[in-house]
Amino acid sequence: MSPSVSADTPPPHAALGAVPLLAGVPDDRLRELWAASLRRRHPAGQTLRHAGAPATHLLLLLRGTVAATGHTAAGRTVRHGEWTGPRALDKVAVIDGLGHTATLTAVTPCAVAALPRDRFLALTDDAASVRRHVLWVLAAEARHQQARFTATATLPAEARLAAWLLTEAATRRDTVIPVGTQQDLADLLGVSRVTVNRALARLRRDGLIAPAGRAVRVLAPELLRLRAAKGA
Repeated sequence: MSPSVSADTPPPHAALGAVPLLAGVPDDRLRELWAASLRRRHPAGQTLRHAGAPATHLLLLLRGTVAATGHTAAGRTVRHGEWTGPRALDKVAVIDGLGHTATLTAVTPCAVAALPRDRFLALTDDAASVRRHVLWVLAAEARHQQARFTATATLPAEARLAAWLLTEAATRRDTVIPVGTQQDLADLLGVSRVTVNRALARLRRDGLIAPAGRAVRVLAPELLRLRAAKGA
């Protein structure tokens, strides 16, 4: 006898509607996109895509966290950021067709739906409301990246760290922020591992944060805002 399924259980394709890029797409179109997508689970540490590889599919991160990294001409690793699902990854590469902008690696076990590029582009061509929404999402992310670049270029390390923790806490709606290794965090903030170690130690000593394994718990967001503002 097969187990019963609650009438309140959402259909599988509803997972796509939780991806901000696809917010507002009609249910029947989401069902079509789900049928056209390839679903796969990736263990932590597995590379989803390499920088420069053809972006033949739009990667829709349904669950888990993915890091984006690149390398300078001198061989230094640059950590562009980490994203937790639901989220569409490397949208720019799918839109311009010039290859992935970074190497995407699973930080935690991930569930991904890969939507063929032509299906995504057809969706934006056919529906003006979807096209406007995609442009709005891209514009918002461009503003966020510009603000992050300005902070990285001008703020002291402790202020950068405080601002990043506040942004992550707001994005995740959680006070526990995964940070990976200190080298990962240093690459993300554009400082040395020693510098980020000292900044973490100061925030921990002053009671603003507490370690939680390979994560940090934010204890005093209002005080973190003051630390972030010190470098502005």
